Amino acid sequence: MAFASAGCRNAPGRPGPEPEVGRPEQLVRFAPLYQQNCAGCHGSGGKNGAAISLANPVYLTIAGPKNIERVTRDGVPGTMMPAFGKHAGGMLTDQQISILALGMLDTWGHSDTPAPPYQSAAPGDPIQGQKAFTVFCARCHGADATGKTKDTSSLVDPAYLALVSDQSLRTAILAGQSERGMPDWRSDLIGANARPMTDQEITDTVAWIASHRIATPGQPYQKSE
Repeated sequence: MAFASAGCRNAPGRPGPEPEVGRPEQLVRFAPLYQQNCAGCHGSGGKNGAAISLANPVYLTIAGPKNIERVTRDGVPGTMMPAFGKHAGGMLTDQQISILALGMLDTWGHSDTPAPPYQSAAPGDPIQGQKAFTVFCARCHGADATGKTKDTSSLVDPAYLALVSDQSLRTAILAGQSERGMPDWRSDLIGANARPMTDQEITDTVAWIASHRIATPGQPYQKSE
């Protein structure tokens, strides 16, 4: 009987034991953590996603691991960036969030170029911001920021501004998006005007773009007379 029992267990076609599946919090490798939690918005290789490119040494250096951890853990209220930390209802432990932040830096490199701070220290001036935008940004985005070419969409569209924070706008200016032809804060001006944007110019530019934000985009609709 013992022989028969063993033969039954090993009979052809009989399913083998199921592979052991670890608990989600036991996943501690950067690559699968990134693919499962970040790639959907930021791109499988850290770029060409709907959200900011993370495979950008300038961005990673400016933000630094602590800011990356904080944003990953807490999310960005009022935007499409959710909180991944367990304390906020997400699925990731503090260890996993740290692995993600350090993995981005290790995988996509560092930049030694000094840059303005990640966050602004004071409110910006929209009037001065419009002037800075005209100098550094209007060539591609148009003087009114509504987009000048087929590759540049409106920066002042209410629906867009409802989805991004002021920090997201500042980060985009600081880090640029090289894969889409957008320079970082050092700009791509040439000739006598060739110089990087200052911290204050970045802050003022964000203030001007953000001044177009409305509380309830798309509503109320205007009734025709």
